[in-house]
Amino acid sequence: MGKAYRQVPPAQVQFIQRQKMFFVGTANLDKDGHVNISPKGYDCFLLLDPKTFVYLDLTGSGSETAAHMMQKDNGRITIMFISYEGAPNILRLF
Repeated sequence: MGKAYRQVPPAQVQFIQRQKMFFVGTANLDKDGHVNISPKGYDCFLLLDPKTFVYLDLTGSGSETAAHMMQKDNGRITIMFISYEGAPNILRLF
């Protein structure tokens, strides 16, 4: 069963720091809009404190993530980390 935290616990901070890749999911506010999932990497994610993160959005084939986030009042974003080594783990930041 999943767990919810108000801030990122130290063990999960260490997990994030070990990951070489993560995914960014965004959604359009329009009911007919679509969801965009983008893989990210190249050490472009930084946890500033247990409640604040930043990442560099390097666009590839398009800029759907940026287009979604530029919509007024659109905070629909999820960051997801997946373990590829060691114990299974999936961590989502909302």
